[in-house]
Amino acid sequence: MDRMFRVCGFWTGIFTVMFYLGDMDKTAMLFLAQTGFFVLLSYLKLSERMYLHIFAAYLTIFFAGFTYWTTFMMPLGGGH
Repeated sequence: MDRMFRVCGFWTGIFTVMFYLGDMDKTAMLFLAQTGFFVLLSYLKLSERMYLHIFAAYLTIFFAGFTYWTTFMMPLGGGH
């Protein structure tokens, strides 16, 4: 399971580079933080059950934040 967190770190790192090259600096920093989070967790050698609990907590926080953002912060009609 620790390797899957390294895979998540790799892909969030790829997204970090693409966002940075696309002049989306805030999003790049957010994904850089996620990359560090995933890579750091991958080297802790936790049990598989603990990795699943951490990933479930991560998804819960992500979905709550995404729902808040799309409901209250995004302009209606996509900003047109």
